[in-house]
Amino acid sequence: MASRKLRILDEDDSDPILSSVNLVDVFLVAMVMLMVAVASHPLAQLADEDFTVLRDAGRPTMEILIKRGEKLTRFQATGSSTEGNGMKAGTAYRMQDGSMVYVPHDIDTAEESSQP
Repeated sequence: MASRKLRILDEDDSDPILSSVNLVDVFLVAMVMLMVAVASHPLAQLADEDFTVLRDAGRPTMEILIKRGEKLTRFQATGSSTEGNGMKAGTAYRMQDGSMVYVPHDIDTAEESSQP
């Protein structure tokens, strides 16, 4: 029995080609795992579609990202209130169930009411 153990220990398993083949296998498995992770990422599906992302809503650091086709537009809030020229376009009502209803104004009526 003792001589049998010695034969196992005497075998030469130090072939450098076997070590390099094992490393290549490990790298192939790692690459497949990375490719699966990138393909299954939730934002990867948005790459071909138009989308709008709102970050930090209601805070002074709010940011809006809009992607239309190949164009990506980024708007950053300044933290202050803004003003502009325009006219009233309609009225929004919050219903009892929490939903919002927008009622647009007639363009002719809105122009008449905005002039003094």
